[in-house]
Amino acid sequence: MLTFPTTLPNLPETIDDLPNISGWETEVLSVVNHDAPVFLPTTNIRLEDVNAVFAIALHMHQPTIPAGHGGKLISNLQHMFENPHQGDNHNAGPFAYCYSRMGDFIPELVNQGCNPRVMLDYSGNLLWGLRQMGRADILDNLKRITGDRTYQPYVEWLGTMWSHAVIPSTPIRDIKLHILAWQQQFAAIFGWEALARVKGFSPPEMHLPNHPDTLFAFIKALKECGYRWLLVQEHTIETISGQSIIDKHLPHRLIARNSQGETISITALIKTQGSDTKLVAQMQPYYEAKTLSKQKIGSVLVPPIVSQIGDGENGGVMMNEFPSAFKKAWGEIVQQGGGKTGVVGICGTEYLELLENAGCQPEDYPLCQPVGQHQIWQRISPDNYQQLSVEKAIEEIKQINPNFHMDGASWTNHISWVQGYENVLSPMYELSSSFHQKIDRLLPESAESITKQSNYRNLLLHNLLLQTSCFRYWGQGAWTDYAREIYQSGDNLLSTISD
Repeated sequence: MLTFPTTLPNLPETIDDLPNISGWETEVLSVVNHDAPVFLPTTNIRLEDVNAVFAIALHMHQPTIPAGHGGKLISNLQHMFENPHQGDNHNAGPFAYCYSRMGDFIPELVNQGCNPRVMLDYSGNLLWGLRQMGRADILDNLKRITGDRTYQPYVEWLGTMWSHAVIPSTPIRDIKLHILAWQQQFAAIFGWEALARVKGFSPPEMHLPNHPDTLFAFIKALKECGYRWLLVQEHTIETISGQSIIDKHLPHRLIARNSQGETISITALIKTQGSDTKLVAQMQPYYEAKTLSKQKIGSVLVPPIVSQIGDGENGGVMMNEFPSAFKKAWGEIVQQGGGKTGVVGICGTEYLELLENAGCQPEDYPLCQPVGQHQIWQRISPDNYQQLSVEKAIEEIKQINPNFHMDGASWTNHISWVQGYENVLSPMYELSSSFHQKIDRLLPESAESITKQSNYRNLLLHNLLLQTSCFRYWGQGAWTDYAREIYQSGDNLLSTISD
């Protein structure tokens, strides 16, 4: 059972018109680092009654852009509402409804006797933007399914990077800052108990680092911030011997080894390949799960899991087809076994806790590593782990295979998040470097007093915002201009931090 000290403060959601993303790091870490079961005390699913399961996650994001009056930072969603005749901005209303509608669908289905499940992944930008826009109606609808014990067991929130930064090209020292910023903001909106239940992590763009040191830092930060598992894309990982994954419907243990030879691991649930949004919109994971039967983990016979994530608002299929398909699937499931037998929906943490309760341990899961790492490690002898050896191995492989890279892999592999974006990446790395030069020497003496300052929070905000993937995803032009403006504002803020 989750219990908390009574001394935990009620956090303000915004401070000086900024999102509450810093200042209570100690409290956040005290809440998230626990081993208590989250879903096990309330789940109505028994593994022995189930043949296969499926889990769907909805990814929601709107970037923050300097497009308000006088260059004020506002949500792109607000910009869409204010400029309805540009591009596809006419979708602002449907998008806003999509951000809210799970707060309607889950109670409706539960009250009909169904046994639905959904996982939610909302960026910090989006949550702040909704508050900036005065859309308390959307946030209150989400609070209902997050805090009300009647509906909360059917919903799992996934943590993510605060401003939708793709991890492989995020400065390593900022990875944990993104993770903590999201956790603190989430606690401010939904409460400490809700935060304590967030145990799975959804990386933006499903982008998994494959550089050994970046991956190690990422997994280390996740574990330090209390996460138990990570959602990964099927083609971004390989077996330890460099082969394609075989048991994609079983949890894996993702191994991270850095250039010093240190290793760390975390449980991974595998998102299968395919047209993500369309698969979720048409509830394909449910129909795929119906074709599967139990498999063994160690000596335990368990139901396999089909995991899938897609944009929760983007595209006609999500706006128009998803609601009816979602409701139809749960209605069919309840007709076929009361919603608790045969093939059922489940949340990621719920599934893993049920497996552990049945006798499975993470050590029993098949091993995996990011794609391309086998080629590195086969070139390095175990007694020669060092950064120089790793970089030499990488360069050797690139000479043999020009397509080999350490930029990571994602669900948008046709897009590079690095090549051609030096005009965004250079300022991004420069601001991050200046931020840490200024801040890191101040923190050991007075960490909490520094991170509670509005000047620090504003500088941190700009540092994280500049790393938003949209400034590269949408190509050159207005979006790279936005990045330059955020960089300039962040650079100006450096002088406001007193030494």
